[in-house]
Amino acid sequence: MIPRREHRIGLISDTHGLLRPEAVEALHGSEFIIHAGDVGGADIIQRLSGIAPVTAVRGNNDHGRWAAALNEIEVLEVDRAILYVVHDLAQLDIDPAAGGFHAVVCGHSHRPAIRERDGVLYVNPGSAGPRRFSLPVSVGSLVVAGASVRARLTTLDI
Repeated sequence: MIPRREHRIGLISDTHGLLRPEAVEALHGSEFIIHAGDVGGADIIQRLSGIAPVTAVRGNNDHGRWAAALNEIEVLEVDRAILYVVHDLAQLDIDPAAGGFHAVVCGHSHRPAIRERDGVLYVNPGSAGPRRFSLPVSVGSLVVAGASVRARLTTLDI
């Protein structure tokens, strides 16, 4: 049997205009990066693009001409896995399991989380920007091989 190649996708959300060096370091080695919204400025996407290609969605705090270029939803195919990206999970307007999605990536709550429901992996990398309340500053990653998707969260030492 030929081993499957694994693909590492960096996950970041809720930077709100602050791209910490610790987040940049944690995302190094990613084949590409998903930003799940509340980016805070085109410069954040540009700086992340120096690490790997970026797909970003528009969050509720992303405004202006630069933000108008971002979609509210993105659908990505990595190997045989189909990923759905939306900033606020409450805006999810489909049944991901019925739609054949393997994972949903979201942000908005600033709370890092990984859970599975109906065979779909839901991942919120948390907030990598300004600290909010006592919530951790974090990023995440997905490892995709074929249609298999695994997630990991990384709390940044801030």
